[in-house]
Amino acid sequence: MEIFDYDNILLLPRKCRVQSRSECDAGVELGGRRFRLPVVPANMKTVVDEKICAWLATSGYFYVMHRFDLDNLQFVREMRAQGCFASISLGIKQADYDTVDRLKAEGLTPEYITIDIAHGHSDSVRDMIAYLKQHLPQSFVIAGNVATPEAVIDLENWGADATKVGVGPGKVCITKLKTGFGTGGWQLSALKWCARVATKPIIADGGIRSHGDIAKSVRFGATMVMIGSLFAGHEESPGKTVEVDGELYKEYYGSASDFNKGEYKHVEGKRILEPIKGRLADTLVEMEQDIQSSISYAGGRKLMDIRKVNYVILGGDNAGEHLLM
Repeated sequence: MEIFDYDNILLLPRKCRVQSRSECDAGVELGGRRFRLPVVPANMKTVVDEKICAWLATSGYFYVMHRFDLDNLQFVREMRAQGCFASISLGIKQADYDTVDRLKAEGLTPEYITIDIAHGHSDSVRDMIAYLKQHLPQSFVIAGNVATPEAVIDLENWGADATKVGVGPGKVCITKLKTGFGTGGWQLSALKWCARVATKPIIADGGIRSHGDIAKSVRFGATMVMIGSLFAGHEESPGKTVEVDGELYKEYYGSASDFNKGEYKHVEGKRILEPIKGRLADTLVEMEQDIQSSISYAGGRKLMDIRKVNYVILGGDNAGEHLLM
């Protein structure tokens, strides 16, 4: 198989069919709802909080709330009170099963539930999917994270409505250094590999360093792209503000870091400082305009037209033009 990552790939333009890039529709459908963009901020404590999630939901964007030090029931109640859809994260421990029981008892069904596990191809994820499908059958279940076609096939067969692909490619993830495993350095070709067998949506998670990487993710099979570092470091971001040599930064750390865990045990994440970028709303507008430009370069009008383009691989054994595949 071809091994490449975002930096090794360029998409090839097709004849433009629009008068203005603003004619292009960057929206996408997931779980019966339509969203303005195929992107979702990572469900991490330094990326999203209750206020950001409510704003995203009311503004037409998809979100996934993190699962750390959070009362999921209260969060769902608050989103309901604001007329917003509820999108939560769960783990696979007893406390997470108890949360499902309490949600069911209160008649609270989150529209989206993400099973958020570092190694999602596991019996414990299989069991949680089955429990969710039994007790909250109306919820759209996203399960992950995985790295192989075998894992995607299993999760879909177990009942997942979408799978999250990416093990350790994120900016604050050190999984490959700590364990020797993961998709760091070849996330885009892992996505392509997994998408070939998928019959349900894939959320590409990790490794996005620029807006153009979103288009590349869609080209190779992603319906939605989860992004951490590009969404961290905004004025509204929940990370702590830090001043270094007169410049302001925001904390950004991995969910498997000791900063998030509160202890140094099975650590696969680190902490970095992101320069403050301004307002999240401005970044989302720029992101939408850039994706519209990508669609126009693809000779299309809609997001999925990006899947019709050819691409080149830069450098290495696989270098050269590659036809639709």
